[in-house]
Amino acid sequence: MSQQTLANAVGVQRSAVAQWERKNGAHPSMQHLVAIAVVTGVSLEWLGTGRGMIKPGTEIWTPAVIGEEYAQDDLEALCLKSIRKIPLRMRENVVALLVLAAKSS
Repeated sequence: MSQQTLANAVGVQRSAVAQWERKNGAHPSMQHLVAIAVVTGVSLEWLGTGRGMIKPGTEIWTPAVIGEEYAQDDLEALCLKSIRKIPLRMRENVVALLVLAAKSS
């Protein structure tokens, strides 16, 4: 579905859809999420969170919990808690540093 087609169906400008699709763009309101779910035929939970059944009435599921994405010990929990408190731009730099450190070990 094109951005313009979705925009027309949801009742917004095409530029709003473009913003929703951008990595760091704006997020749709709950009203628009519901409209997008109805228009595209995907479940609201999956659309909003990436978890649960993708399409109602199908066997296609996305796991609610992905173990690798959660802290496995107290030190990792502290790292996650701390990184979530810093601004995104700084967070990207911290992650780059961690990736470099992991490669050198």
